[in-house]
Amino acid sequence: MAARKSSAAGKRSPRRPAKRWSARVTGSSNALDLQPGVFKHDSPKAIARSLQRSAEASHRRKADPYRSAMSMLTFYINRAGTNLPKKRVRVLQQAKDELTKQWTAKNNSANGLDEFIAQKKSQITG
Repeated sequence: MAARKSSAAGKRSPRRPAKRWSARVTGSSNALDLQPGVFKHDSPKAIARSLQRSAEASHRRKADPYRSAMSMLTFYINRAGTNLPKKRVRVLQQAKDELTKQWTAKNNSANGLDEFIAQKKSQITG
């Protein structure tokens, strides 16, 4: 029987630190300039307000401001928030509801519901 040659499998290169791409996206998104610590607020209203301001101020986003804000919040809950306590996740889920309320109230009072619907239809068709 021939002698086995040692393989390189037993030798390991020094381990590189894990790439935290979700933290990088949350911290330096190309779509929104988030307020530092936005997801650490205790109040769902404060989180929603901050996301709304960031989304409306950003000119680099691809989608409408509401969708960008909701997308960032959902991303944080799904990725960066996987190890969060249930109480924290509950606050973030409430922030989603609050964000929807704030946007609906703003569009119903500021532009009128008919104008808002017409704007959305024009975005879809053209």
